Amino acid sequence: MSVLFSRQCEYALQAILYISSKSDGGYTDIKEISNSLSIPHHFLAKILQSLSKRGLLRSQKGPSGGFALSGGPDTITLYHIVEAIDGNAFLHDCVLGLPVCDGKNPCPVHEKWGELREEIHKLLTSKTIAEIVDELGTKPTVDEKTHIA
Repeated sequence: MSVLFSRQCEYALQAILYISSKSDGGYTDIKEISNSLSIPHHFLAKILQSLSKRGLLRSQKGPSGGFALSGGPDTITLYHIVEAIDGNAFLHDCVLGLPVCDGKNPCPVHEKWGELREEIHKLLTSKTIAEIVDELGTKPTVDEKTHIA
């Protein structure tokens, strides 16, 4: 599991990468995604519905239905997915979880975390799904350690 994002967010990233990697660009059945990525079907269904409500995916019922990207993979950044599932509190909240941590009352890691979170934000907003799929070279598959290879 990621240190920064929830398991739900990790699964959302993996599912969108999988859907995007499909060469036909049509709808991908949830059972196919669930089986290919070893994500529990009911948990994945909730995640994909959340992404649909946020406008990142579109869904279609029926035998030829499933989920597809709402826009091109070059228009969806990692940040869009992370923000849709986990929100953006990691960009504002204290990394130690302290209720009072700001420029006037910094925690011991406030300054360094600020630098890191800026870099994380830049990475997430600059990297598109199309770039990730292209860099992976093949469609995402299950790997026991990372879930995606």
